[in-house]
Amino acid sequence: MSNPQTPSNQDRSLEKALTNKIIDDYFDNSESWLRAILRMCIFSLGKINGESVFIVECPNQAVAKRLSRKTYPFRGMVYFLTDNFDDRDRSLFCYKDERKGTWQCFDTSTNTWKSLSYLQSSTSPKDW
Repeated sequence: MSNPQTPSNQDRSLEKALTNKIIDDYFDNSESWLRAILRMCIFSLGKINGESVFIVECPNQAVAKRLSRKTYPFRGMVYFLTDNFDDRDRSLFCYKDERKGTWQCFDTSTNTWKSLSYLQSSTSPKDW
């Protein structure tokens, strides 16, 4: 959730704790390669147009694309973390495109890649 309204990148202890907890609890029996690349990411929860979203900030495009093809382990994560009972399990797998200054995100609700100007807990409709 990198933007001016969130803590600096040096103080991401809450997101890192959430990441480690999820990896330890939900991916303990997964393939070692998956756990290894997940440890490079940061997990957070957000809202987009009022809908809960599980966000995976990846260190680069290769990791984001690999995870976007392996979405099954993430299904239901929003449900488990937020008690969201509306049967949606939307996740974003994002990486920062430094050349464009935007976030490129794979959205599991549409199975498409989208460009965002920034990640935050509430995204305006113009970003989608």
